[in-house]
Amino acid sequence: MKMKKAVFVTGGTQGSGLACAMRFAKEGYDVFLTSRDGDRAKAAAEEVAKATGVLAEGFALDIRDEQRVKDVFAQIDAAGCVVETVVLNSADLGFGSDPAKGLDFFEQDVAEFQRVLETNLVWNFMIVRQAAARMKAQHKGAIVFIGSNTAYRAIPNRLAYGTSKGGILAMSRGLAVDLGQYGIRSNVVLPGTIKTDRWVQMGSKRIVDGALTPIGDISDFEDIANAAWFLGSDESKNVTGAELTVDGGMSCQLYPQLLNELKREKLAREQG
Repeated sequence: MKMKKAVFVTGGTQGSGLACAMRFAKEGYDVFLTSRDGDRAKAAAEEVAKATGVLAEGFALDIRDEQRVKDVFAQIDAAGCVVETVVLNSADLGFGSDPAKGLDFFEQDVAEFQRVLETNLVWNFMIVRQAAARMKAQHKGAIVFIGSNTAYRAIPNRLAYGTSKGGILAMSRGLAVDLGQYGIRSNVVLPGTIKTDRWVQMGSKRIVDGALTPIGDISDFEDIANAAWFLGSDESKNVTGAELTVDGGMSCQLYPQLLNELKREKLAREQG
């Protein structure tokens, strides 16, 4: 029986994760997506299947259950599918209860710091290992981490998150070296600020928007999905251990040009 190619997307029920699932589905990949909420995962899978006509299934998956990860991949095997690409989108954002405030270094609970690293690094390790075991047998596969430009550019009160995203860069490079001999590639998409529901709801509390980027805009979900498709498909068959930044140019500048305008306005006020 010929195995059908599939993509496995963590955190695939909304936002960038759902956009990634849709992008691969439109290219003919069957889709397996996860969420901590099984009902949401199933609903998102039904949405993908209805929109694209591919096989799509959703699974409940929690961070501390390696056996559950094994069981999920066994179910995919039983469906006659091989995971050719895994997109690791799910993450603990590490901002506590208020994304505008974040977590103060001196007040953050150590257990909370540990949870962010466990979710963003250890859990991804568990998933990658199961996916890579199948890719190894096919001598082909692509691992795509959805990281963050905060791996390089720190933001206030998000130490655990930035630390975990820096760890993802190191993990991906290590995987590229260890798994390249089996035809498996590993790369990272580095988004900047994305137009998430949370970003919209922050309203006047938003710190970053298009006014701060050279290109004058921040990312839509599809921007991230297109980058994931490139790195997860044969479009990038000789690319591994690399990073693709999708942040409107935010990371390439020494400082936003808006600061020059604010400085000139301040000087004009002072000079009367």
